[in-house]
Amino acid sequence: MKENQISVGDDQYRFHTTRWSVVLLSAQSQAPGFQAALSELYSIYWYPLYAYVRRRGHAPEEAQDLTQGFFLHLLEHKTLGRADPLKGKFRSFLLESLQNYLSTEAERARCLKRGGGVEL
Repeated sequence: MKENQISVGDDQYRFHTTRWSVVLLSAQSQAPGFQAALSELYSIYWYPLYAYVRRRGHAPEEAQDLTQGFFLHLLEHKTLGRADPLKGKFRSFLLESLQNYLSTEAERARCLKRGGGVEL
């Protein structure tokens, strides 16, 4: 297998059981332990999200940038605060949020290709 291919049997590829206490704590930027919870959340979900982006056809470097950008987006827009265990699985919430982020980034890239930064 090539270095940039993703093995379906790879444990890093899979989403692990959600620890809602970590998710809810990472959504509270003023709470004690926030940074540790966010770090744990990042380490648990980075690779599965990266693998998802790769499966959508992005090159390794681009997938890394998009995954990093997605986590930054989660922080800047306080998206984790909208996660609710009563509304469904956290992985579904993450994947839907990631799909929205990827769509927005693809639209932004298309606009730039058409001269999106130039005023007439």
